[in-house]
Amino acid sequence: MTMPHKQILDNLTAAVILLDSQLQIDYINPAAEMLLEASARQLRKRHIEEWFCEQPEDLEILRSSLHDNHPYTCREARLRTQGKHALTVDYSVNPIMQQGKSFLLVELQAKDRLIRIEREEELLSRHETAKTLVRGLAHEIKNPLGGLRGAAQLLERELPDESLHDYTRVIIEEADRLRNLVDRLLGPRTLPTITQVNIHAVLERVSSLIEAECAGSVALQRDYDPSIPEITGDAEQLIQAVLNIMRNSMQALQLNKTAHPCIRLRTRALRQFTLASERHRLVCCVEISDNGPGIPEEILHKIFYPMVSGNPQGSGLGLSIAQSIINQHQGLIECTSEPGSTCFKLFIPLEPNHDNGR
Repeated sequence: MTMPHKQILDNLTAAVILLDSQLQIDYINPAAEMLLEASARQLRKRHIEEWFCEQPEDLEILRSSLHDNHPYTCREARLRTQGKHALTVDYSVNPIMQQGKSFLLVELQAKDRLIRIEREEELLSRHETAKTLVRGLAHEIKNPLGGLRGAAQLLERELPDESLHDYTRVIIEEADRLRNLVDRLLGPRTLPTITQVNIHAVLERVSSLIEAECAGSVALQRDYDPSIPEITGDAEQLIQAVLNIMRNSMQALQLNKTAHPCIRLRTRALRQFTLASERHRLVCCVEISDNGPGIPEEILHKIFYPMVSGNPQGSGLGLSIAQSIINQHQGLIECTSEPGSTCFKLFIPLEPNHDNGR
């Protein structure tokens, strides 16, 4: 590659790779190095099969492009970084001749960030819609409940036979129970009390509660990053959010009678991380995973809705409340699940902008 061309490609923000006639990397620009998480020295002369995850027929299309000298574009292909991470990319292939040799110039555009933004915005939109519906429902329920309770109290005073008070007390108690249920549906009704919070202190507090509840029947494994700075947030609300998730994991393990039940806690700091189209310099990621049966696929995309639960004995409120709490901290909870592995990821900005809070 000539020097002027190399200087131009080196300064592009788009990832560019030059493949030789053997489909080995002849040149890779800095943007592509970042994308594949390896240096040009490490990747030079690496065959495409080592980082290209598509089907064998896709490799044949590349060879045909090289042989027949025709360009083409592919959408949402899969690549594998040197760090073993899978990426989704769009790529364009253009055959070129240089010094009598055939090459393929491949331009890569990462799609994971856009896909993630779309998914997170959809998740937040669904959660906000659910909260709006619940608020409206709560208003319609609590008003008649208040009248019902007040009428029952007045009736109790007028009843001459004290034995009949049992019936009015049932009405009052059930009205109170329904009111409390509606309050729980609404989740936290106060803004976070902002202090500096050590996320590992939160996790250890919840871990001690879970260990007491399960009496040692579920193993807890920890993989903490001690370099994570303190979070700006509400410690009690964060404890509640983490507790709701870990308690769900514990109950799923116990109900399924999972062999060697285990909950794993992992913390990492993520740099230049995007949450719902807003880029943050530093984000704390808390992973809570278990080796239980997994969440049924038909409810996986609805688990943060109120009253949705895979546990027949659950209320379906824990995850909804947890998502509301993390949203108040300008963060987000995501979940992936398959049989034998369920993972909740809590993303919380370490330097939240409260002026733009959701």
